[in-house]
Amino acid sequence: MGSGNAVDWFIDRHVAAGDGARLAFRDPWRSITYQDLMTETRRFAGALSRAGIGRERRVVLLLQDTIDFPIAFWGTMRAGSVPVPINTLLTPESVAYILGDCRAAAVVMPAGLMGALGDVVRALGVPVVVSQPDGLNVAGGFSSFLSGGDPETVTAAASPDEVAFWLYSSGSTGAPKGVRHIHSSLRFTAETYGAQVLGIGPDDVMFSAAKAFHAYGLGNSLTFPMSVGASTVFLPDRPAPDAVLGMMRTHNPTLFGGVPTLYAGLLANPYIGPGAGSSRLRRCISAGEALPADIGSRWKSVVGVDILDGIGSTEMLHIFISNNPDDIRYGSSGKPVPGYDARIVDEHDRPVPHGEAGELVVRGASAAEGYWNQRAKTRRTFQGEWTYTGDTYTRDADGYFRFQGRSDEMLKVSGVWVSPFEVEEALISHPAVLEAAVIGRKDQDGLVKPKAFVILQDGNWDAAALVTELQAHVKDRVGVWKYPRWIEFVETLPKTATGKIQRFRLREV
Repeated sequence: MGSGNAVDWFIDRHVAAGDGARLAFRDPWRSITYQDLMTETRRFAGALSRAGIGRERRVVLLLQDTIDFPIAFWGTMRAGSVPVPINTLLTPESVAYILGDCRAAAVVMPAGLMGALGDVVRALGVPVVVSQPDGLNVAGGFSSFLSGGDPETVTAAASPDEVAFWLYSSGSTGAPKGVRHIHSSLRFTAETYGAQVLGIGPDDVMFSAAKAFHAYGLGNSLTFPMSVGASTVFLPDRPAPDAVLGMMRTHNPTLFGGVPTLYAGLLANPYIGPGAGSSRLRRCISAGEALPADIGSRWKSVVGVDILDGIGSTEMLHIFISNNPDDIRYGSSGKPVPGYDARIVDEHDRPVPHGEAGELVVRGASAAEGYWNQRAKTRRTFQGEWTYTGDTYTRDADGYFRFQGRSDEMLKVSGVWVSPFEVEEALISHPAVLEAAVIGRKDQDGLVKPKAFVILQDGNWDAAALVTELQAHVKDRVGVWKYPRWIEFVETLPKTATGKIQRFRLREV
């Protein structure tokens, strides 16, 4: 014990303390205890060694949320190799880019994706381990791979400062970047946000609709429950509202992690009600995008549980500013999580007064080591102890941080900065609106004005009359000059797999 490898603290510590029989994970096909997780991750590490995949080599995990995910993630780390979880919904071109960028030594992926992505992987000559979620032992499959690994494989010693895993940024603003995280960062997020904001305990059951390949979902589903010997239930499929409510009814989780677009979708579902179907639900959290105040308030009144909204990033690994259970202010991201410092600065790196907008910068021990092969971007984002988020924020006189938009998405309208999020929040507060996204568009005089893309709630709406009504509604809520000059009604909005709206794609329309 005490090798510095994160696996020691998250898995082996519980077994050594006599808690090996505790349930760690459950998916639709099976469940696994901490004792068995220790054995299986040792097997996985041994199988990597047997396959000639050594220390620091990257192993891409193109996995859905099943028990294979924690086995492969921790098993790779136990070997001293570097797991690289990526989104299963990426295009073949994006997968090829990431495999090439990280120089993958192997890929672990489900049989169901081999048709769509198999050609890409084969073309690159990367060895594949095929995951069968139901545990079936197929040739070249996950079970066969594990069976070749020694269950007594020794854990690779690691420095707490050694790179443990990579995550790829979600690409809300362009090509994904490989973000390199160290072993000690996982424990730091567990002991700050996990312990002091989420307040997770050994008897909690976590269900995260945000997937484990993403920084937010990784903390929710793996880091936080495993830090205290709690358990997680996995939904492998897309987290559509019906599927999420089914999980809530079946497993009665105590903790739920979602994103704002999902909370909006759940509130629009006819089956939503107290506990969102779980008789034990005590806490909900949100990240990925800022939570509109109206959604938070409605969720509290319908479900009976508050949503703790916060901001995190792939670069910082998890949430670093958050509302707290005893200190909730809807419409804000809350205050810095214990262990983190945050400030707002202007373009000259000077602190801005309360109420003025500037770039949010944050300091904390979970900051990434940097981007892979992106020196200029690394130097821009990671400056000494401070990480520059690229998010525009204000801080009010009471110390609450409020999201305004991505710094490259803020709009200058009539000489005044306008937050797209502020306009979106005003639109969403209208009963006809389910979701909204706002971008800047030039009018006939070449001046930038807000344009809104709106998804409507179910119902019979007069589109022409509704445009005028929504424009008036925004003027009343946030100011005359901020209203959208154009409103386009759409069926869907382009999003990353984690629920972030890709406004740059709307600007290309």
